[in-house]
Amino acid sequence: MIALLQRVASARVEVGGRVIGAIGPGLLMLVCAEPDDNDAIADKLVAKVLKLRIFADEAGKMNRSLPDIGGGLLVVSQFTLAADVSSGNRPGFSAAAGPELGRRLYERVLATARASHPQVECGEFGAEMQVHLVNDGPVTIPITLRA
Repeated sequence: MIALLQRVASARVEVGGRVIGAIGPGLLMLVCAEPDDNDAIADKLVAKVLKLRIFADEAGKMNRSLPDIGGGLLVVSQFTLAADVSSGNRPGFSAAAGPELGRRLYERVLATARASHPQVECGEFGAEMQVHLVNDGPVTIPITLRA
């Protein structure tokens, strides 16, 4: 699985002009499943994200995790994270999981996150979304986990 984490002061996702998920301080996680991914990888991704120490402590060092600060997690599906731009000028997306597997693993990420963290919001799989965020830092961290 591929994820792109952005530490945010706030973030929200809209579909059709309607806010469907919003958080204050916390993490925006864009997530993409790949063809060989499975439930174990999805669970491992969530565990990793929740343990990452990327929030400042009292000394200003990145020493605190999302649960430590009581922050929100906004999870948005984004198959374009698997884009291949190695040839030509038009990205290819064959490295992304198909829609059925992609949806199942996105829902697994959400279920695992909600079972482990009290504030989880989400986008809508396959929808045309507008994501608004105030990147804090900025801190942006790519994560790739494979079976």
